[in-house]
Amino acid sequence: MFTINGWTAVQENPPPRKAVIIAAPHTSNWDFLYYFGLLNKLKISSYWIGKNTLFKWPWGDMMRRLGGVPVDRFKSHNMVDAMVREFERRDDFLLTIPPEGTRGAGKQWRTGFYYIALQAKVPLIIGLMDYQKKTGGLGPSFMPSGDYKADMKILSDFYHSVTPKYPEKAMRDIISTDPGNAGGKPDTGEPK
Repeated sequence: MFTINGWTAVQENPPPRKAVIIAAPHTSNWDFLYYFGLLNKLKISSYWIGKNTLFKWPWGDMMRRLGGVPVDRFKSHNMVDAMVREFERRDDFLLTIPPEGTRGAGKQWRTGFYYIALQAKVPLIIGLMDYQKKTGGLGPSFMPSGDYKADMKILSDFYHSVTPKYPEKAMRDIISTDPGNAGGKPDTGEPK
C-alpha cells in the first residue's frame, strides 16, 4: 500500500541501535498502515506502545509480531520507567511513540516520549508522515538536553514543515506544552 499509493521513504541517517522515534503528526489511522510500509522500505525493526484493547483476539498475535507492546492505560504505573527498563535490558530497541497520544485534536503533546529518551540516554529521531509530499521516514536526530523547551523548539521548527492527513487535528504549538503534570512528575506517556 505504501508504494502503490505513491509514497517515498526518506531517511536522513541510519538509526542507532537504540532510540525513540517520534511519530508525529498523528491524525489518522492511515499513519499506522503507512508506518509499516515505511519500516519495510527502510528495513527497520521498531517497537511501538499501544493500548491493550488493540491486542485482543483476533488481532493480538499480529499486533505483537508487528512490534506492539501492549499497555493498560487504566492501571496506575509509570510507562516512562517501564520503557527505560526495556532500553536497559535490550541490545537493540527502537521505540516509536506518537506524542500526541491520540488521533483527535489535542491541546498538548504528552511528554513520556521525551523523558523515556532522556532517562534511557538515547537519541530522539524525528519521524514523519507528510501527506502533501507523500514522504515518510526518519529525519534528524538529537540527544535530549534536559532543557525541555529548547528541545521542543527544535521539534516544533521541524514539524511545522510537515503536512498531516488532517491538518486541523494537528497541534499547532508544541513548545507551550507543560513538561510535567500537577505533581511535578513527567507524564506517563500512556496512550489514550
